[in-house]
Amino acid sequence: MAYRVAVVGATGVVGREMLNILSERQFPVSDMVALASRRSAGREASFGDRTLKIQALDGFDFAGIDIALFSAGGTVAKEFAPRAAAAGAIVIDNSSAWRMDPDVPLIVPECNAEALAGYAKKRIIANPNCSTAQMVVALKPLHDAARIKRVVVATYQSTSGAGNDAMDELFNQTKAIYVNDPIEPVKFTKQIAFNVIPHIDVFMDDGSTKEEWKMVVETKKILDPSIKVVATCVRVPVFVGHSEAVHIEFEKPISADEARAILREAPGVMVVDKREPGGYVTPVECVGEYATFVSRIREDATVENGLAMWIVSDNLRKGAALNAVQIAESLAARFLKKAA
Repeated sequence: MAYRVAVVGATGVVGREMLNILSERQFPVSDMVALASRRSAGREASFGDRTLKIQALDGFDFAGIDIALFSAGGTVAKEFAPRAAAAGAIVIDNSSAWRMDPDVPLIVPECNAEALAGYAKKRIIANPNCSTAQMVVALKPLHDAARIKRVVVATYQSTSGAGNDAMDELFNQTKAIYVNDPIEPVKFTKQIAFNVIPHIDVFMDDGSTKEEWKMVVETKKILDPSIKVVATCVRVPVFVGHSEAVHIEFEKPISADEARAILREAPGVMVVDKREPGGYVTPVECVGEYATFVSRIREDATVENGLAMWIVSDNLRKGAALNAVQIAESLAARFLKKAA
């Protein structure tokens, strides 16, 4: 069976990546529609060897669309996802708008594909935060083996996570430094070139940022509400690819060798862990890849049953577009064929 698919936010970095991955993975599409704001109407987007004309979202009728992939921000998702669902589409939304709605499943297919059954309540499925998605892919098989009690994570998040303008700001600031031009932060609160900024999204009352809060609550919803999580989320001068230093405390003993063996068999995970110079993965090497890479697996002697590891993934792929397409694939395999 082939499906009529719409991509909302098709001019953004994630929307373009959704179109690329749908084509790369040969998702069965009978008709593809690229949607964006009215000011982008008439522009072009690539879908495999086809060129699509962007249509305006605010005038689009979703009747007849089977699956709508949204990557246009929370405000747009709040308004248009229910409209698309009411017209008969199943919405897979990449924003934070629906993630914590109890009637909307929050899905990473390698971790909790069975929760997709909840899509019928609102016909909306949420895609998690980019940093959460790559972390839980690595945590899930370890949680199944030894039950995780606590996670301490520091992220090193690329500028592409903040969109096209953020990537441009890194490029322009880097160029300006070399020619001694003044630096004027616009997208970020401080200079991002040759710097790191421990601030992603807005600050909350307890001193954490909303990005850090997302990692806490989303990990609990996807994996297990009993897991304790504390996160520090940092923007770094990298164009694509998020990295994470993750420290995990387990209920049961688990050695680094056992964890390495478990992760080598885990879906969506690639272990690259040689204890030698260069025997690990960095953001540059993960760009364009589907896998979540795990390196530097070692025992943490400061806590009982502790491990530490380094996790790297292409945030535009597993952190956003790829996960959304994987959700569509799981949805089609588990439910839509049965309904057809």
